[in-house]
Amino acid sequence: MKKSSLVLALALALPFAASAQYTGPSTTPQNAAAGTPYAGPSTVPTMTVKQLIDTGKDDQHATLRGFIVSHDGGEHYTFADDTGRIKVEIDARHFPPGVKIDDKVRVEITGEFDKDLIGSKVELDVKRLSVLR
Repeated sequence: MKKSSLVLALALALPFAASAQYTGPSTTPQNAAAGTPYAGPSTVPTMTVKQLIDTGKDDQHATLRGFIVSHDGGEHYTFADDTGRIKVEIDARHFPPGVKIDDKVRVEITGEFDKDLIGSKVELDVKRLSVLR
């Protein structure tokens, strides 16, 4: 009886396992299945690094424009604009496929601001990155 229960459980679980989606890096543009990404107005404020560090609240969404000036290991980078620098975390899937981005390519990043209770550690967890032309 136990063996038949195991076979039945596996038979029922197999279709669900096969429907799992790959979530790693891809050469397919993000949201390709959904068509063109939304490009209209947004309530997420465009700020400078200084404004975000000085007035940003934990979990606030913000947009910054500037340059990724260094790769600090893994998903960690340093972003800079004319007002300052901030640590950012960017998952590989957020980089546009086939586009070389270095410290001379101007980008726009949007993400969630992470600020600890005493404000000594700040970081932007990037959810969208685009190249500005």
